Amino acid sequence: MKHIADLKFALNAIQWINVKADPADFDSESLWRFADPAFVAEYPGVLAAIRDAGFDATMLEVLDTQTLQNYAAMIADSGLAVAPGYVQVPLASDHGGRLERGTFERIHWFDAVRRKAEESNYMGLSRIFLAAEVDQQGSRWHRPAVGHDFSQDRLDELTDLIDEAVDVLNAEGVRPGLHNHVGTWIETAQEYEHVLNSIDVSRLGAAFDIGHLEWAGIDSKEALATWGDRVQDLHLKDLDLQIARRTREEGLGYEYSTDLGLYREPGLGDLDLPGILSTLHDDFDGWIIIEVDRASMDPADSAHHTARWVAEATKA
Repeated sequence: MKHIADLKFALNAIQWINVKADPADFDSESLWRFADPAFVAEYPGVLAAIRDAGFDATMLEVLDTQTLQNYAAMIADSGLAVAPGYVQVPLASDHGGRLERGTFERIHWFDAVRRKAEESNYMGLSRIFLAAEVDQQGSRWHRPAVGHDFSQDRLDELTDLIDEAVDVLNAEGVRPGLHNHVGTWIETAQEYEHVLNSIDVSRLGAAFDIGHLEWAGIDSKEALATWGDRVQDLHLKDLDLQIARRTREEGLGYEYSTDLGLYREPGLGDLDLPGILSTLHDDFDGWIIIEVDRASMDPADSAHHTARWVAEATKA
């Protein structure tokens, strides 16, 4: 069993990113600030707040509106290290049709994957989280966490695309870990196990999201025990399990579930996070990236609370 004090923790900036247009209005628009061209000017202040809260590292996230050089300089100024970033693999048939291997269109399908490999290498990282595409117009976004509209044929197509994305990343010296994400075509145990069993451990690791496992009704301790030899990094989040059950039983959508308060700061939800982390194999040497997908308080206060939780959880 892993000693929690030996783990490396980073904070994703997401509590500043996934916000309501009017925090006091439940029905106001949900914003994704990474997509806002104005956010690049605010980014250094967010990183400073993460550092001020007590974290030494944040998750790699280069904005579309900045160059790699600009991002690297911003990170250097912040005094933070970076933990592995994230890449999505879109399903071709969701975007017009299947793609045959070797075709012009299929080769270019992985251009975004190549860019993520470049970002990782530039920042000195050799691992990355690899997930299916998040599609906020897709059926699973509106009926999450239950494997809605499952199709083995679709899963096979996606597995084949992931297999090639893995080759692209491996060729650049970046090892991907398969990441489960509720609301995508890989959210259930059946789905991520199919991909992991289809692609050799030498090419693809596992990089679970603990909160998303539990949201989908999966025992995360069992998942870590089963796939412990492949787990290379983790996303860690706490949840309100009553709301998680409601989403599955009542068919609540992803955004509505988030607005209800599904996500909680570590220690304020229902998950036994220290117990879950203690099930990691002794030789686990990866990152634990904490995510509070929607803060229950001011983002800076949320970061300070999370840092205090880490300090307490890792106390010798």
